[in-house]
Amino acid sequence: MTTQSTELDPEDRKIITLARSARVRNGVPEGAAVRDENGRTYVAGTVGLESLRLSALRTAVAMAVASGATSLEAAAVVTEAAGASDEDRAAVRDLGGPDTPVLLAAPDGTLRGTVTAG
Repeated sequence: MTTQSTELDPEDRKIITLARSARVRNGVPEGAAVRDENGRTYVAGTVGLESLRLSALRTAVAMAVASGATSLEAAAVVTEAAGASDEDRAAVRDLGGPDTPVLLAAPDGTLRGTVTAG
C-alpha cells in the first residue's frame, strides 16, 4: 500500500537524508538507509562490481544483519526508479516484518510515498 503523506517523523527524515548523501557521495544510482530496533542506522549505496550486484536497500539490510540487528523499524531508498523492487521489499520484510515502512524518495530527497515491506 502506498501513501503520499509528506509529514515525516524526524527519524524518518534522517534516514532519507543519509540515503541521499550516500547516493550523491558515491555517485551511484541509489542510496538507502535502514533503522534497526535499537535506533542504529545503516547506510549504503548501490554495489555494482562485476562479480557482485546489489541494490542500495539490500546492501543496507545486509549491513544491518552483519552488525547484529534482529529487526528493522524503517527503511528508506533514494532513487529515480518509481518504487522499491520486490527483492528490496523482501529483504526488508525478512528482517523487519511485513509492516515495516519503506520510504521512497526522489533524488532531491523529496518523499514520493511509503510502502510496506509486505
